Amino acid sequence: MESTLLYGKEGLTLHLPDSAFIVEPNNLPGLENDEQALMEALRHPIGTPPLKEMVKASDKVAIVISDITRPTPNDKLVPLLIRELEHVPLENFVIINGTGTHRDQTREEFVQMLGEWVVDNVRIINNQCHDKDSLVNLGRSQFGCDVYLNKEYAEADFRIVTGFIEPHFFAGFSGGPKGIMPGIAGIETIMTFHNARMIGDPRSTWGNMEDNPVQEMTREINRMCKPHFMLNVTLNREKEITNVFAGELYEAHDQGCAFAKEHAMIQCEERFDVVITSNSGYPLDQNLYQAVKGMSAAHKIVKEGGTIIIASECSDGLPDHGNYSKIFQFAQTPQALLDLINDPEFKMFDQWQVQKQAVTQVWADVYVYSKLSDEQVKGAILKPTHDIEETLEELKEKYGQDMTVAVLPLGPLTIPYVEERRDPIAAG
Repeated sequence: MESTLLYGKEGLTLHLPDSAFIVEPNNLPGLENDEQALMEALRHPIGTPPLKEMVKASDKVAIVISDITRPTPNDKLVPLLIRELEHVPLENFVIINGTGTHRDQTREEFVQMLGEWVVDNVRIINNQCHDKDSLVNLGRSQFGCDVYLNKEYAEADFRIVTGFIEPHFFAGFSGGPKGIMPGIAGIETIMTFHNARMIGDPRSTWGNMEDNPVQEMTREINRMCKPHFMLNVTLNREKEITNVFAGELYEAHDQGCAFAKEHAMIQCEERFDVVITSNSGYPLDQNLYQAVKGMSAAHKIVKEGGTIIIASECSDGLPDHGNYSKIFQFAQTPQALLDLINDPEFKMFDQWQVQKQAVTQVWADVYVYSKLSDEQVKGAILKPTHDIEETLEELKEKYGQDMTVAVLPLGPLTIPYVEERRDPIAAG
């Protein structure tokens, strides 16, 4: 049988055993007229008046967008927001790129993300998490840190956050308040948001919102300087818009998460010896740091002692910015990495991504098919593969001819899960 994984911009087609189990939701069609759907959402939002009625001509308007690693169609969302607010002079707008701890975007990348007209006519800035002069202290979080957010966002008269909603490997779901925290936060706040205790909490996982400490912290910080309006979408495998959620931050986001959960989370009866996954293709699979999401999705249904094979193009490398690749130099095994990161004395940004990767690797072997060199893959304590089908054949020596295989063609756009059986006697 054939299965095409989302990989880079072109995809990757594999020839797999007929017994392989394909795990993906029914692919929702894109909206017939997404521009009309977006305008309808702006004019009939959830829990707020129409957007145009909320904004005065004299207002300074901040629009927060997600960075280039996310497939949010801001080339559609942002121009429509500006058109709907045509009574506001263009010089009153600022677009803030929610980089979190990621690298700045270039002008060419902003053109790709937003379109040339927006880049030529509206001021755009990258959030600078390390630059305290560009941040403002909004107080103290109950989670134990000072709260720093982008100053231009906090001082704007009207604040809008855009985004796209999908299951997230420790926040439950992306989008909504995550556009602000960690998107435009300062490094001190981000470090607490991603510390070992928060990330290691079993409630900090795919699809869980009710008692998830990571989601609780992002919502707490949003309440300190809340966006006045949210515009989020859901997408299908072709990155087409399948639904629009706009209006009051929490109410609209909750509705979007419920929709995403219904369509993206798929139950499997059993775990598998081998799980092949993608990292959702471009733009999410631009680097190995982001590929941890695909590994984590596969972790949900691979057997302990099993094998994950991830196809992630990594056209942008490890990446070069941040400390992701450096942390691997401090330990030789995934368990040693976990021990290091769980030491309260150890604090290094990007440790959260290494922590999630190490948790997966303690459970299962991980092979990576990418454009990275073998040296780069091995430097991250992972195993390179140049031929997924050949690696599958080799793994039969380990698991036998009856080896079970699952495939996640959409990577973390699909979140599989297994209802773990409990021993009724042990459970009391």
